[in-house]
Amino acid sequence: MDTSALLIEAYRRIQELVGVASEGLDTAGLTYRPEPGANSIAWLVWHLTRVQDDHLAEIAGTVKVWADPGWAERTGINRGATDTGYGDGPEDVAALVPASAEALLAYHAAVMDRTAEYLAGADESELDRIIDRSYDPPVSVGVRLVSVLSDNLQHAGQARYLRGIIERLS
Repeated sequence: MDTSALLIEAYRRIQELVGVASEGLDTAGLTYRPEPGANSIAWLVWHLTRVQDDHLAEIAGTVKVWADPGWAERTGINRGATDTGYGDGPEDVAALVPASAEALLAYHAAVMDRTAEYLAGADESELDRIIDRSYDPPVSVGVRLVSVLSDNLQHAGQARYLRGIIERLS
């Protein structure tokens, strides 16, 4: 398996977890929080997708998928093109109420398609390209891709855990 195929497979695992966590949930399920300071499935899925969208667009030199205002309308999430959820507090999490699980998952699928398209052409020299010299050592494309992957798998796992709580409460 080449590096591109390996990375695509790893990112697809996020998509699978997000689907298992979200599919079939109504608004109450998507926005359920076990306590006021906790994140919801909706917020976790939106946030991890926004981070992937933001970072991959920067790496690939493309426009973010979320920059299309149709996504805010379709998902019912009125957040700006630069918002990723980083720094959101409990009120911000509570305010994020998607129109439907299907709309949220459609946005994630669009970002995943864009990610896979980029990764399909990412060779060793691309993965070694330095994109952030503010760190020591400087951050390469490969390191950033792994960082996004790690963060998103954690958030997807959190969303899946919340889904398990919701199912037990039903």
